[in-house]
Amino acid sequence: MQPENITLTSPLQSRNDIRQLVNELLNAVTPFFKKDTSRVDLANFTAHYGQRVANMETFSRLLWGVTPLLAGGSEPEQFSFYLQAIKNGTNPQHADYWGEVAPYDQRIVEMTAYGLLLALAHETVLAHFNEQEKTNLWRWLKQSEDQAIPDNNWHFFPILVQVGFGLAGMETNPQALEKHFAAMEHYYLGAGWYSDGPGRPRDYYISMGFHFYGLIYAKLMAEIDPQRSAELRRRATLFAADFIHFFARNGAAIPFGRSLTYRFAQAAFWSAAAFAGLEIYSPGVIKGIVLRHLRWWMQQQPFDRDGVLSVGYSYPNLIMAEDYNAPGSPYWGLKTMLVLALGEDDAFWQAQELPLPELAAQHSIPQADQILVHQNDHLWMLTSGQLELNNFVNTEAKYCKFAYSSRYGFTVERGRYGLAHAAADSMLLLSEKDNYWRGRRDCTSVSTADGMIYSRWQPWHDVTIATWLLPLGDWQVRVHHISSARNLDTAEGGFSVPNRPQPLAAAGQACCQLTTSTDISAIFCLSPVPRHGERILTPPNSNLLFAERAAVPLLCGELTAGKSLLISAVWAGNPADFNARLCPQAIIRDDVVRLVTAHHQKCLTLTDLPEISV
Repeated sequence: MQPENITLTSPLQSRNDIRQLVNELLNAVTPFFKKDTSRVDLANFTAHYGQRVANMETFSRLLWGVTPLLAGGSEPEQFSFYLQAIKNGTNPQHADYWGEVAPYDQRIVEMTAYGLLLALAHETVLAHFNEQEKTNLWRWLKQSEDQAIPDNNWHFFPILVQVGFGLAGMETNPQALEKHFAAMEHYYLGAGWYSDGPGRPRDYYISMGFHFYGLIYAKLMAEIDPQRSAELRRRATLFAADFIHFFARNGAAIPFGRSLTYRFAQAAFWSAAAFAGLEIYSPGVIKGIVLRHLRWWMQQQPFDRDGVLSVGYSYPNLIMAEDYNAPGSPYWGLKTMLVLALGEDDAFWQAQELPLPELAAQHSIPQADQILVHQNDHLWMLTSGQLELNNFVNTEAKYCKFAYSSRYGFTVERGRYGLAHAAADSMLLLSEKDNYWRGRRDCTSVSTADGMIYSRWQPWHDVTIATWLLPLGDWQVRVHHISSARNLDTAEGGFSVPNRPQPLAAAGQACCQLTTSTDISAIFCLSPVPRHGERILTPPNSNLLFAERAAVPLLCGELTAGKSLLISAVWAGNPADFNARLCPQAIIRDDVVRLVTAHHQKCLTLTDLPEISV
């Protein structure tokens, strides 16, 4: 059940619809405002930075909705509370002072919202501040300039503070701005892509971080810093041509990577593109992406009973959370509401909402080592070489699977013992005969070319696996060339499906197929190593898209020490679209594998792997 105070009857088609949604999201938090303080306390769990900072984070993230309202000419109902909370929080003499920041401090993250508030609504806000209160705000935000921060998207936080200072007529530090821009150049990959720090993933932080802030900068600083603004727009334009492939025609995006509890921040890039007037797609296309995405999210279960956004993905779920996810963290999703800063007469709001343009069925992104596949009613992504170096919870599940799906999501690990807990979907898991399972984590080599992704990985120091991932039409094919000094059990999973009702399973030699009235998920063995089909059920709340137990089709077998070849074909989608007779075939001759379907053919050569010293 969705909470009654969140509008689900609104078609979310007009500017007024979105304005109403933002007000309702903000008003749902109002009962949790602490009277005569600057704190918002939503729940009794917290993040690694403690409850006091978590409360400050909750308040600050609400500003991502407040600021577009103010910039667009309206005020939130609790405007006086927001003003007083900012005054109290930045006043060193007040009991609710937010405090002096330390290295790597979460409060530096939240300062970005105040930078945007000053940039877009300084006249409205500062009219209520006396000179001392303005100085307090400036001084508190100024702490972001030189404090040690992670070497990733955080560099944009002090930059946006400087933008706010400049546009509000406050003293700026140009050297700090230049320093942080220079730091981010070290992980610009070209073609519009960054990594989220040196050697780190290419995930939604590239869209909702780098390019979101970059486009805001480009819009607001176009006359002050025209050369850099033009370059940021150029990079965002290149990125947009790839990023559009992350969105399905029904508005869903592919769940992948960390911080998925920010939910509709997945589309924040497109709101920033509209805000900056980025001319990559027509206003109607961008409007369609944003509004369909918001409508899709309103059809999920992202709220608690009281209308507060929960930590989770399509339903409340602390199991999938990172250690920096506090009760108010999900309100970063309000970044997508930036389009409310555009007036009703803007081209974005005047345009007729349009569907996605015609897109290639397959789209490779070498800079991100990703291949996107647009199947009928199913958008999925192949990927390799992603690893979050901070080792946040469920890093392997969020980054290291072979595939991610807009329709079937993915499961997170609940334990290493037993396949049901080990998040086997879209993974090859291996066990040393003890029912403890491990799969791909770090890759020692990755390349994306010729419509396929190659990776080399080592689950043990003396087990090396070369994996090729390639789409053949709607089929996903995986080739694993394994050199092992150990005898191993193997389990390879296809896409998980909801266990509602329990799917009809057809499992036997060399295949497993799960069928419901709405879905089929199947995996077929194409290699000579004998494997048998098996179905497992995961614990509840394992899959990000559905809370009930997920069913996963598996291929299971044994490997003896030496070299082995495993090849599988995976399919998932509408039952009416499935035809097992179209399953790819593998023709193996010497070290060449030829993969063939009725309409596609691909050859790959198996590179000899190094000998293993036991």
